[in-house]
Amino acid sequence: MSGVPWRADGESPSPGTVPLRQGAGLGAASRRDTAVLWFVNAVDGLGSQASGLVFPLLLLDLGHGPGTAGAFASAAAIAGVLLGPLVAVPADRGHRRALMTASAVLAALAVAGLAISCLRHPPLWALLGLAFTERLCATAYEAAARGALVRLVAEDDMPRAVAGVQAGDQAALVVGPALGGVLFGVSRFLPFAVDAVTYAVAALGTRVIRGHLDTPAVSAQPPSGSAESPPGIEGAPRRVFTGALRAGLVVVVRSPVLRLVFLWTSVASGVLALLFYTAVFVMGGDSGSAVTGGVLAASGAAGLAGSLVAARVVRRLGAHRSLAAATWLLLVPCAALSVAEGPWLWALCFSALCAVLPVVTVVLGAAAVLAAPPELQSRAGAVLAAGAAVTAAMAPACAAALVGWGGGRTAALGCGAALALLAVHTQRSAGTVLRPPVPGDGCDRTGPSAGSTPGGRP
Repeated sequence: MSGVPWRADGESPSPGTVPLRQGAGLGAASRRDTAVLWFVNAVDGLGSQASGLVFPLLLLDLGHGPGTAGAFASAAAIAGVLLGPLVAVPADRGHRRALMTASAVLAALAVAGLAISCLRHPPLWALLGLAFTERLCATAYEAAARGALVRLVAEDDMPRAVAGVQAGDQAALVVGPALGGVLFGVSRFLPFAVDAVTYAVAALGTRVIRGHLDTPAVSAQPPSGSAESPPGIEGAPRRVFTGALRAGLVVVVRSPVLRLVFLWTSVASGVLALLFYTAVFVMGGDSGSAVTGGVLAASGAAGLAGSLVAARVVRRLGAHRSLAAATWLLLVPCAALSVAEGPWLWALCFSALCAVLPVVTVVLGAAAVLAAPPELQSRAGAVLAAGAAVTAAMAPACAAALVGWGGGRTAALGCGAALALLAVHTQRSAGTVLRPPVPGDGCDRTGPSAGSTPGGRP
């Protein structure tokens, strides 16, 4: 397939310019499968948010210190960064549905075991082992699922599809923590039992999707010099697999669209995580977990509201104008956080941030899906996710250092400076990167075509 940028004006490219994607033209069947994918994503997120909030509470309730919960979270995050690309290779090579189903089933079994363990006083190693298994399975499911949208959705419908996924995520963020807290108050067993059921629903939903989730194996020889070119003499399997892993990095590096997405998601993920931990450190001593939960609920509700209108905003303004405007708008609540005092102002500023972010997610999410070739969707997505995970993992330590040095105002000003630099870069580059190429001008503004590079379509 040749390179296909997302049309900011919402019109499909002419048949003489680029071919339509697999998801195009499927009509009612495609809409049904997309709705199933939305439902599965929302249900899975609901269970994960419910159990993810209470697992640290479970450890504390059983007498283990905060350091144990923090060390577990860091270890799970690092393992997820390493596992994602390894799962992405077989997913991109025709095993996406099987990997999604198997990962969801294994995660359901692990979290069901965790729920049963909570009926007694389980040893720490059993709790951490089951929870770690669930986290690895969840990472594998997410890595495999990253290539699903491109197989089911037409190009011109991609913003709406991405907005639907974002809405499900935000709804889970609003309802999940509250549900988890209520269930945990009734019994330790219940949040994890609910999460096991949601994983089972995800496995069943993946099987119910009728569309072709698996990318067919490519029979043609890879382009010369590509990251997946066969090794020279003996074709050692390890070299082939290493090249397959490297292909995801190559397509991100060579694509102007994916480079912009990588930069944006990495910076935004670090900024949001840093601001969240700053709020926890600033308010936690006085207001406790109730305020933190309130801030999360308010920001999640604002994000859900933003998700419901984001696709419409992007279609009206266009991709590059929407992204540039949203980036500058994010500076306003970030600047307000530098002078905010009290939980209500923090909640208001966070809510404003989360209300604007869905516009960014729709633009960059659709652009990333359309920029990576179908056979590299999961691997390119794993590279993008790794950048966001690394910056988010650095946020707690950075927030603690900045708050200790100059208080919450210093952290907010630092985040504002990072967003301002990102806004300048986005303003200068988005108009060129996200606009479709002009036929006949000899210039592909989204990068090289699939026929010239292993990364294919930026």
